[in-house]
Amino acid sequence: MKRLKYATTFSAGLACFLIVIITASPATATGVEEALARCAAMTDNAARLKCYDELSGREFTPKETSGILPDQQTGVLDIQTPSKDAAGQPKALSVMERHWDMNREAKKERNTFVLWPYRPCYFLPIAYNSSPNKDADLDFDPKAKALHNEVKFQISFKFKLWRDIIRSAAIQNMITKTTGIRGVDLWVAYTQQSFWQLYNSDYSAPFRETNYEPELLLNFRFQQDIPYLMGTKLQFINVGFNHQSNGRSEPLSRSWNRIVASVGLEKSFGPENQETFGLLLKTWVRVPEKDETDDNPDLTDYTGYGELWGTLYWKKQRFAVMLRNNLRSDNVGAVQLEWSMPLATIHQKLARNISLYVQYFNGYGESLLDYNKSTNRISVGLMLADWL
Repeated sequence: MKRLKYATTFSAGLACFLIVIITASPATATGVEEALARCAAMTDNAARLKCYDELSGREFTPKETSGILPDQQTGVLDIQTPSKDAAGQPKALSVMERHWDMNREAKKERNTFVLWPYRPCYFLPIAYNSSPNKDADLDFDPKAKALHNEVKFQISFKFKLWRDIIRSAAIQNMITKTTGIRGVDLWVAYTQQSFWQLYNSDYSAPFRETNYEPELLLNFRFQQDIPYLMGTKLQFINVGFNHQSNGRSEPLSRSWNRIVASVGLEKSFGPENQETFGLLLKTWVRVPEKDETDDNPDLTDYTGYGELWGTLYWKKQRFAVMLRNNLRSDNVGAVQLEWSMPLATIHQKLARNISLYVQYFNGYGESLLDYNKSTNRISVGLMLADWL
């Protein structure tokens, strides 16, 4: 009887002790949930890991978990982790960041030697020019002249030849701190634009003009906010070498070589960075040629030394304007207006990555053959939706 009394007393004491421990501990069900939520809300990797370790009672060992780090085994430069949103999730890439593959997650490195869109790819079966170039013959027959309407199309792509040229973590960190450059990539690009006299059946529907344009570009990734511009970012600066020619013999041969540079600025304002406004300033310097081999010595008198592109992506539509001027007293230049909308916006069963596309061009330099002739053209057709 006495043994039963002791057992009962011991059991009651143990139960009271456990109740006191459980109620006194912060790790109750509610407390644990609150603590886990507090840890999960932390955006800094090191602070979040420390929070979890303290919650589990494990000793925390400080270790840098973000930024540019060399791999401990190979010493190869790692790619920076992306910025986080308010919930601690990686922010979606903007249009310019996607176009130039500026994802900084190492595990996303899968895009070398993959074709990327460069300039818009389009096919315009209606490309009406109110003032076609009558001075350039279509063929050997001097009577063969261009019709007002033709087909205009363009293919353009690029691929990354070398990602993160600077592989030393110490050097990259120094460059980032002093210049803001997060990385340097080497790209190869190619653009081909053609003007096809498809409806000129009297002269076998010839290709009136085709321009070939390969480029070698170094892209300097910045992805830095510009102070006092309400979240506008300097996304990139790229420089390179550009060759453009029409591959024809005299007297229709046209070609030139340029040192080119572009600066990309962008403001994101839509959900998940899908709606943006971007400014692209392109400039160039022509590489001099010998007088006896120069097909078009006055080309820059008409095309100038640069152009400005403004592009708005809004509600799954794309609006763009290009402005160019030769900055001379004769004020020769060009303007191009663009609008496009994915076909799936019109009907859900239509293609999502192909867009209805309208383009208007007025001025000089639409093609190399017509560089010194004013063009006034409205075009309608389809474009690959390169922002999706």
